[in-house]
Amino acid sequence: MRRGRPGALPRAGGTSPATAAGSSAQARGAVGETRALTSVAGGGGGDAVEVSRLWHITLSVSGAEAPLAEVRRALEQLAHDHPFLLTSRYARDHAEIRYWEEARDLHDAAAVALRLWGEHRSTARLPPWEIVGLEVIDRETYHQRIAEGYGPLPATPVGVHPF
Repeated sequence: MRRGRPGALPRAGGTSPATAAGSSAQARGAVGETRALTSVAGGGGGDAVEVSRLWHITLSVSGAEAPLAEVRRALEQLAHDHPFLLTSRYARDHAEIRYWEEARDLHDAAAVALRLWGEHRSTARLPPWEIVGLEVIDRETYHQRIAEGYGPLPATPVGVHPF
């Protein structure tokens, strides 16, 4: 699966409904922007419009201890491969990855998030850890939590950092 940077324009030719929901690069805009994804409808000859939303993802992984330098290098490679990661925090035996995902609904956002670690395990040389937690919240809930003083703090500083 090829992904682009936030703000990238969709490629010519559109996307299929299956790809539109799972690819953040296809129609990403400013954080919180709701966009319509256009895809070729099956059978009707016209275009179907799917509304995508932004979802804040927190993915937690853990497993056997690994050298900190290797964990950091792997997470930096993951951030390079998946350029819209906001922040990663790590220790010898666990890590937390936070980012925005664009998808049609929570189910699609969660499915993409649950594939992230496994799909990049070999290319980024990630530790053989398992996913132990997943939080997927919509933009409105994220901002409501921040305004009320609880929930995931804004991802500052952006990047890969130790716990």
